[in-house]
Amino acid sequence: MTLLEQWITEIIDPYYLRILILMGINIIMVLGLNITTGVTGQLSMGHAGFMSLGAYTSAILTLELGIPFWLTLLAGAAVAAVFGFIIGLPALRLEGDYLAMVTIGFAEIVRVFFLNFEPGGKAVGLSGIPQQTTFSLVLLLTIVVIFFTQRLLSSRIGKAMYSIRENEIAAEACGINTTHLKVLSFVLGAFLGGLGGALYAHYMYYINPQDFDFMRSIEMLNMVVLGGLGSIPGAIVGAAILTVLPEMLRIVAEYRLLFYGALLVILMIFRPNGLLGDIRLYDLLKGKRKEEVKACQS
Repeated sequence: MTLLEQWITEIIDPYYLRILILMGINIIMVLGLNITTGVTGQLSMGHAGFMSLGAYTSAILTLELGIPFWLTLLAGAAVAAVFGFIIGLPALRLEGDYLAMVTIGFAEIVRVFFLNFEPGGKAVGLSGIPQQTTFSLVLLLTIVVIFFTQRLLSSRIGKAMYSIRENEIAAEACGINTTHLKVLSFVLGAFLGGLGGALYAHYMYYINPQDFDFMRSIEMLNMVVLGGLGSIPGAIVGAAILTVLPEMLRIVAEYRLLFYGALLVILMIFRPNGLLGDIRLYDLLKGKRKEEVKACQS
């Protein structure tokens, strides 16, 4: 443990430190899902599949081969990105509910695979994973991911992705390669999902396939919707709220899902576009509201 980590553990209660670390990991993964679903408009309901690929890849490489932590983080994210490309290329020819069903099926296939994967401990899972994920590392990676996500979404590529969400036919008419950008958004989302999964594995000591079930995917999708589709600040706020809220509701554990569901229903009624709507990070930094990008709508 470095001097910085010792200082952090002295000033922050371990319970709150754990929540902050999990919040940072969730923000990284939700920013990835936000690129796929919030920005490009491709409904993905299997993000936990990419999280599990990153987690198991990183954990197995560490335990079985003794590969350094940083390399296993990159390896976990890269493996998830490769599967994002493999699944995304044919799947993104579909739209709406059909695409959602394909992503759900993919996540379930991955989960069942790890239930029967010997090096992954099968249903028992993997234990004894070195706890190398620290608060400072998660904070650093969160800042880096936010920065590069903002740079991407404020670029021409990012604006083209927004245009696909608004009107894919008009975007194609303007010469935008929609298939290429949809696959790219899927790969980037999978990469960040795998990175978050690798960080999660190296923080929790122990992982098993049930950690990455369908409800985990829905939880991450709720974070994107709660904050606002396509909004970086919204993804951050959504991830923060839905990481802290379950902890706050532990005192009424029997009714926790009731409160959780009621919050989402109320939000959908009064704030159907999410808490922050489509507010871009650029708008907050510049202190003004930019006009929403609607490419080729004229």
